[in-house]
Amino acid sequence: MNHAVQGFLAAGIAAGIKKNGELDLGLLVSERPAVAAGVFTKNRVTASCVRLDRERLAASGTCRAIIVNSGNANCCTGEDGMNDAVAMAKAAAGDLGIDEESVLVASTGVIGQKLPVEKVEAAVPGLTRMLSAEEGFDAFARAIMTTDTVPKVVARKGEIGGIAYTITGIAKGAGMIRPDMATMLCFVATDIGIGQDDLGRIVAGANEKSFNRITIDGDTSTNDTLLVLANGMSGAEVRTHDDRAAFSETLETVLVELARMCVRDGEGATKLVKISVVNAASRADARRIADTVANSNLVKTAFFGQDANWGRIIAAMGRAGAEFDPERVDLYFDDVLLVENGRYAGQAAENAATEVLRQPEFVVRIDLKAGTEEEIAWTCDFSIDYVKINADYRS
Repeated sequence: MNHAVQGFLAAGIAAGIKKNGELDLGLLVSERPAVAAGVFTKNRVTASCVRLDRERLAASGTCRAIIVNSGNANCCTGEDGMNDAVAMAKAAAGDLGIDEESVLVASTGVIGQKLPVEKVEAAVPGLTRMLSAEEGFDAFARAIMTTDTVPKVVARKGEIGGIAYTITGIAKGAGMIRPDMATMLCFVATDIGIGQDDLGRIVAGANEKSFNRITIDGDTSTNDTLLVLANGMSGAEVRTHDDRAAFSETLETVLVELARMCVRDGEGATKLVKISVVNAASRADARRIADTVANSNLVKTAFFGQDANWGRIIAAMGRAGAEFDPERVDLYFDDVLLVENGRYAGQAAENAATEVLRQPEFVVRIDLKAGTEEEIAWTCDFSIDYVKINADYRS
């Protein structure tokens, strides 16, 4: 699929940060200053790149380039870490001939190890020579991967006032995922024209409905970053309420698909599961239940074992801090009703539910029959391979 966005170039290169020699340094560039908005981790421990980007976005709200490394988180590295993040931006700015303050930085990988910034600086000239409008997005997506098994790129077209625009999003993430903000790393380029305040509100809203609805292992990273750049080069421009709604819907579509791709590619995951809580007394109650079920290790291991162990789901609901009557709950696996009014529906229903669990993707629907509100969460199963991957991560 064509991922090109007017006025954007991208590239990826192997700088030698990763031990395996794979691509580990990416660059995304706008040909002219782009309006920028970001959402970052709420973790109290934050990487140097997160602090630097927050400062630069607050100062200008614009961006010309993002440089990203994988294989090293540049987190918990003290003053050296911030110096190295600044050096990464400076190297990219110098080779591109742009203002250093217009470059944002992201890192992902092992926490606590000093970033070999000299390798980044040495690789930047080759990286900028590789910049391209189409192939570069795929290379960039591969360069930001850590334990991901596939690159994650999604492009969508939209139209405002008869003028077409493009949104292309790139994400990485397979573990340490319960974002509570955005995702591990996600970068979005669009050629639409939009004000910074509008973009910030739309990005925050779309993030809340996408990356803040996923979990793989319940851990929030120190480096979580979502950055969206809009350079206006398509000629399409957000001016009215209807324009904002249309752009928001298209952006949300891109982010939801990227979020689902992250969960589907979760470390060791074999299943993508949507937890849908309906007819709750409040959205807050629905959200608490969806999140608690989605993050339950007992529920997730049952999914891996293809065991329709509905008791684990009910138990997780009960500790979610939400108001509901356990004797009114209906629970479905896809369209199979396994629990009705809090009671087991029988062996035939369980057999049918087990067949649903054999599928790579399914929905667990929880009907509280307490109101009209609903919420969702996406999760995956918890497999033996997840333990193996994370036990060996630093080796």
